[in-house]
Amino acid sequence: MSQVQVESEFPIKKNLARRTRLSRIKNQCIRFISTQRIGLISALFIILVIIVAISAPVIAPFDPVEQNREAFLAAPDVQHLMGTDDLGRDVFSRIIYGARISLLVGFATVIISIILGTIIGMISGFFGGVVDMIIQRVMDSIMAIPALILALFIAALLGPAVKNVIIALVIIEIPRFARIVRGEMMRIRETNYVEASRSVGANALRIIMRHGLPNMMAPIIVMASLAFGQTIIAEASLSFLGIGTPPPNPSWGLMLSNASRYMESAPWLVFFPGVALSLLVLAFNLLGDALRDFLDPKLSS
Repeated sequence: MSQVQVESEFPIKKNLARRTRLSRIKNQCIRFISTQRIGLISALFIILVIIVAISAPVIAPFDPVEQNREAFLAAPDVQHLMGTDDLGRDVFSRIIYGARISLLVGFATVIISIILGTIIGMISGFFGGVVDMIIQRVMDSIMAIPALILALFIAALLGPAVKNVIIALVIIEIPRFARIVRGEMMRIRETNYVEASRSVGANALRIIMRHGLPNMMAPIIVMASLAFGQTIIAEASLSFLGIGTPPPNPSWGLMLSNASRYMESAPWLVFFPGVALSLLVLAFNLLGDALRDFLDPKLSS
């Protein structure tokens, strides 16, 4: 076969491989929709929340920090669908804008934690020995401290700000992802295809990127979906305690903290932010459970 024929066939094979991959992804999506109805509803709800958060300037009827001195603690009505708080701010608008902060903290924390935790876990699991021992002792030291207490300490040390909350939560989440990835990497490095790659002279980076990372995506995806709910709760907890998102930013945790003084006289101040927080966390947890059942062959069989 001539070089011209090889070069002409290469794009055809590449396009065929791409089509096969897209077809496989499409079939997996169809199977997920048909077998995981609760997971589908949760995913649609999360997508709806994301759309609402992105469209907050259009959907929100009022400025979330604008004070109306003529409507202090107004009950829900046609003008203020979820009432107003003790400063006359519209609760509905603040909940919509608060979704932005919760999703921002959740996405930023999980993405950074996945990247750093995956790198640390793959290095620890692949090389083992002294490298694994040192890394795991550091991870053990972080996990030995209760997560909320460690987050409180880091956030209080850095000061109340959204970026500081993300830093605190990333430090907490990294060991969890690193542990999952390390276990998967230790399993993968003993497989026959990794031994075959070593026999033909593949270096560590090629083995990790070609065989390690693709074969551990399923547990990483499940862990990420569950971590979203945990980080949203953690951000709300830090804001509730006054060391998370600083006022007057509309954080759900901060709204609950301010509303705790008016639980009897203005219960809507607690009810609506609490429901929004609970539903979003529940949706992420149900989606994580659905992904676990879908991606685990033992559970799907």
